[in-house]
Amino acid sequence: MGAERTMSEGTASLPWSVIRRDDNGNRYRVGRYATEAEAQKIADSFENLGPKQLYTVERLGQNGDGGRG
Repeated sequence: MGAERTMSEGTASLPWSVIRRDDNGNRYRVGRYATEAEAQKIADSFENLGPKQLYTVERLGQNGDGGRG
């Protein structure tokens, strides 16, 4: 019960994720952030590095996944 509560509180305080997608379509969460602007700034900074990878910003769903909403 305590772990579930901690996870929910963490999701509420850091609802934005930066996701890296590789050439094979695999997705990796790079980090979680409090605001969309903060997450986008991180994604932009990673995209400016090489090699070229795709970084996206997603809001965590209610169950803690990367789904929007």
